[in-house]
Amino acid sequence: MKLKNPFLTAGYAGEEYFCDRRRETAKMIAAFENDRNLTLIAPRRYGKTGLIKNALAKMPTEFAGVYLDIFSVEDLASFTAAFASAVVGVLDSPVEKTISAVARFFRSCRPTITPQEDGTPRFSFDIAPSSAKATLDETFAYLKSKNRRAVIAIDEFQQIAEFPEKGVEAALRSHIQFVPWVRFVFAGSRHHVMSEMFGSAKRPFYQSTEILSLGTIDPVEYEKFARTHFAARQKRVSTKVFQSLYERFEGITWYVQAVLNKVWESGCGLTSARQIDEAVDSLVEGNAIVFHDLFRSQNDASRTLLKAVAEEGCVASPTAGGFLSRHSLPSHSTVRSALKNLIDGDLLYQTDNGYVVYDRLFGIWLSRL
Repeated sequence: MKLKNPFLTAGYAGEEYFCDRRRETAKMIAAFENDRNLTLIAPRRYGKTGLIKNALAKMPTEFAGVYLDIFSVEDLASFTAAFASAVVGVLDSPVEKTISAVARFFRSCRPTITPQEDGTPRFSFDIAPSSAKATLDETFAYLKSKNRRAVIAIDEFQQIAEFPEKGVEAALRSHIQFVPWVRFVFAGSRHHVMSEMFGSAKRPFYQSTEILSLGTIDPVEYEKFARTHFAARQKRVSTKVFQSLYERFEGITWYVQAVLNKVWESGCGLTSARQIDEAVDSLVEGNAIVFHDLFRSQNDASRTLLKAVAEEGCVASPTAGGFLSRHSLPSHSTVRSALKNLIDGDLLYQTDNGYVVYDRLFGIWLSRL
């Protein structure tokens, strides 16, 4: 079905609405076909989830694909419930065989079975903390018994490092290396956590995967993508204006898509800088209440530091004397503490050039205070 607006800001609707990433998609599929697990690292809003779903959609037909986002998962029990619910039934057919397999493998808990529109069952698991490890073992035993190739993508994988239980990484690593037909994608948005998990010799997943770091989409390819869609409704895209949009948001996919989505909604082409400004104003105003509450929830030092970084756009050294004096910031130690809290809370992000407000729209809102 054709979408009314081709510039998606959420979800995946097929290759027609997916911009470029041909090299990355091919690299992912090559890893699956040659039995390599993959780690995908990218900040939020770079299009990581869309890339995963594009690769899963383009895999050879002998592969089954599973996507699982664990951003909201907080412990082993909730992870195991989400993981089991995502994978159980995907590799089985017909329905009778699926139900029989579940009954044979899962003894530690009783899954809920819900029929779907196509007649196949959907399994969901409600797992008590005391049975989480047993159910995880049973889920991997179920996967190991299957004789079909599959790819399981776990998004925001860095969350498992925050689980209160000890040894979760080691337990997963020991299970994963003995599932011969299944390849895994471990995707994460917190670069320093993911790099530590997969790059430190002290961690269980050390050198166990191929690592792919996701950058921005090539601006020429992105402009071509935008131009193709606008041309379908006889509307023009100015190269100069598109480049201005791309540079304003450093090519970060979600922001470019969000502005193009707003411009498309207006029924016009992309021909003036004013259109970008109006779209950005609309996006910022639409989130103003959320931004206000988020800002007010921080302590005084964090609020002052956030606003200072937003005003400068990018700050190489937030503890430098000149920066502190320009913005009447407190002592070095107080700013270091605030900086750590803001990074841990994903409000500030360290790029190659310095620290920026993670959500660029939030940064614009802050700079206007």
